[in-house]
Amino acid sequence: MLHTDRIGKLAEILRTDGLEAIFAGPSADMEYLADLKLFDDERPKGLMISKDGKCFALVPMLYGEEMRNALGESVSHKIWADHEGFHEAFRGGCRELGIGAGKIAINDGVRAVDLIEMKKAVGADYVNGAETLSPLRSRKDETELENMRRAGAIADAVMEDISKFLKPGMKERDVRDRLLELFAEQDEEGLSFSPIVASGPGGSMPHYQGSGREIRGGDFVVIDMGCRYRGYCSDMTRTFCIGEPTAEMKKVYGIVLEAQKAGEAAVRAGATGQDVDRAARRVIADAGYGDCFLNRLGHGVGIAIHENPYIIEGNDAPLVPGNVFSVEPGIYLPGKFGVRIENLVAVRADGTAEPLNKFTRDMIVIK
Repeated sequence: MLHTDRIGKLAEILRTDGLEAIFAGPSADMEYLADLKLFDDERPKGLMISKDGKCFALVPMLYGEEMRNALGESVSHKIWADHEGFHEAFRGGCRELGIGAGKIAINDGVRAVDLIEMKKAVGADYVNGAETLSPLRSRKDETELENMRRAGAIADAVMEDISKFLKPGMKERDVRDRLLELFAEQDEEGLSFSPIVASGPGGSMPHYQGSGREIRGGDFVVIDMGCRYRGYCSDMTRTFCIGEPTAEMKKVYGIVLEAQKAGEAAVRAGATGQDVDRAARRVIADAGYGDCFLNRLGHGVGIAIHENPYIIEGNDAPLVPGNVFSVEPGIYLPGKFGVRIENLVAVRADGTAEPLNKFTRDMIVIK
């Protein structure tokens, strides 16, 4: 379904930014504008939106029915066959919308090689439009927030179930496979990213991709996962302890938990991403582990798993109602273990913070 209200707001942004149009290839932008998620292949396809709010779709013949069903008849469909190439269809769509000069923004769903061919077809000034829709996508309305609450509740339920499944002697892949089963049982729409199950020394690598290690007594196990509900993502991390923790493990976990709570407490409308990052980072730095906190505190989440706003030093843009982002401090000790605790947090209409994850952040010790 084409969201005409969002198209209208996007057209206002285009006019304000001095852009003639934006072309959105298959991406979160296209999902946001038209609920359209297409198979990722080499055929150029997408939606061109002009500053007047008019649209044409660049449609490989293979996708004709799918795109027409999603976009409807109010959009001009420029269909091209594999043996023809897309140049004439693209040129004709731009001509129909009065686009031939000025600046055309290109989003991150367009391949560089296809952009080169677009320039051959229409010799406009092509500019980076990867963030053009950010002012719209980063500010969720109540329907979007409700979808994200539901996605968060599914993640909570799965994390609780996996905490009961986790045992020493399992391999990381066993836990990951069970996560996939649990999400499927929840009847969700798929994962928002490939789950991370990092045990022992693997936990010191924030985006660890191993799977064969056996989980042992004395390990921390970092589990980072999420799903999609009606197109919107969840993202949460918990760190479990297998057997009794050492004094060092208790200390590090306590510091990360304090930092995570401090980050959430700093969330409010008008605060900046930098303010929230500093609130959590200060706790870890003051405890002497500043060099072991490797990542920004958080990132926006919505249709995409990473989007604006980014909760990071240097981001001085005020948070606004509808922003949703992660608060995920961590301490990573190479060759030993890592601890990360993550919730998604929304800024409510009244400017206060709403955590979208309810599963306990306290250390769970698995015997």
